[in-house]
Amino acid sequence: MLRRLSIGITTLMIVTAPTLALALQPPSAAQEGFRPLSELPPGQQVPAAPLLIGSYAFFLVLMMFYLWTIWRRIGRVEKELHDLVRRQAAVKR
Repeated sequence: MLRRLSIGITTLMIVTAPTLALALQPPSAAQEGFRPLSELPPGQQVPAAPLLIGSYAFFLVLMMFYLWTIWRRIGRVEKELHDLVRRQAAVKR
């Protein structure tokens, strides 16, 4: 019982310590308020188009891979069903 209690307290301290440390820090310049995008220096601006196109391309490739795996599995099941029907027809003769 004492061991479980000490493990629980240690886990709680490990989990909450970073949260409390972040809460006690003063806000940085970036957190003090809203700054329009036009005020940011060019080095801190990220163009959205390459990220958006990249994410859509990644998702498209992922979906094509998923559909390909489904197509292969369905083909394997159809082949097994065909073999089963052929074996049943051979047994009935």
